[in-house]
Amino acid sequence: MREPVDRRHQRILAAVQSRGTARVRDLAAELQVSVVTLRRDVEELAREGRLRRGHGVVHSTLPAQELPGSGTAGPDGDMVAVVVPELHSYLYETLHGARTVLEAAGLRIALRIAPQVAGAERPLVERALADGARGLLLAPRWRTPAVEEADYGWLAALQVPAVLMERRPPAGSALHALDSVCSDHWYGAHLAVEHLVGLGHRRIVFATRDDSPTARNLRASFTRIATEHPLVEEWAWALSSPDAGKDGPYAAHETADVPTLLRKLGATAAVLHGDVDALMAAQRLAENGVRVPEDCSVVAYDDVLAGLGTIPLTAVAPPKTEVGRVAAELLLHRLAGGHGTGSPTVRRVELLPSLTVRGSTGEPITPQR
Repeated sequence: MREPVDRRHQRILAAVQSRGTARVRDLAAELQVSVVTLRRDVEELAREGRLRRGHGVVHSTLPAQELPGSGTAGPDGDMVAVVVPELHSYLYETLHGARTVLEAAGLRIALRIAPQVAGAERPLVERALADGARGLLLAPRWRTPAVEEADYGWLAALQVPAVLMERRPPAGSALHALDSVCSDHWYGAHLAVEHLVGLGHRRIVFATRDDSPTARNLRASFTRIATEHPLVEEWAWALSSPDAGKDGPYAAHETADVPTLLRKLGATAAVLHGDVDALMAAQRLAENGVRVPEDCSVVAYDDVLAGLGTIPLTAVAPPKTEVGRVAAELLLHRLAGGHGTGSPTVRRVELLPSLTVRGSTGEPITPQR
């Protein structure tokens, strides 16, 4: 299925605006389109004034104070910082939800992109605070629990309002009382399992990542739901790709080869986190003569790209944009009410994902035994 042009343009704008400047070839690789297509799209967006072209690069048209690392608060202190990981399209959608609310409130945004190394967020936050940021929206990468715990101390000591997006430290931790907005990923896992069980599937393969709090939450949720569900006869779990958790405790665990796991378990369905891993799994199934959905139903988790496959994938969609919007509203509430003694009650918000049914799921026709 060919991706709609307007959707592709939105992805290009999100990628460029999140970092200020991007190389054309890097963007093409990241967005999984040809360089020729990317250049054609960039030319059209440039004609519309939404991007600026350079020699092999693309520049955002956002004002300088809104670009990564260049935010400078005015004398009225009207800036907040947003810190998200690089190359994370899921959280970029969350960012755009937050941006709408913050800009409507007259606040400028200093976007900081954290590289894929442990501890990358702290210096970015310190720089933003030195530049005058009044508040923070944060989505630390936290590849492992140990990396997460290492950040608790300095985050708890922040002297400005802060809200976590898609991150919720465990009860009793130093960050337990920090404002946060998350998707209810247990409910998302529940939607996927109930959809498949309702179609008649009784043996299911689960393949998740293990390199973020969301991934670890999903793995635990699928394990609990599948174990307790009276209609799930057999299930298996594996890492969804070789790089899905290379720094975590499951690094040596089997990486999901879906056709092999299906045969081993006699399964007729698979749920994979996230979209790229699910799309690649569907391709491998086809290469191995396994028909989707006749021989195997496939559900993706994230729904950023799931609908763009040759067979559009049924997918669980966390409310990405809404998470950002609500997090920004919490931050505004905190800024209006002060910080520290007498400040507004701490809030922990959970938003429910939804399920979009497409062509990759159906009743089991030829169970694999």
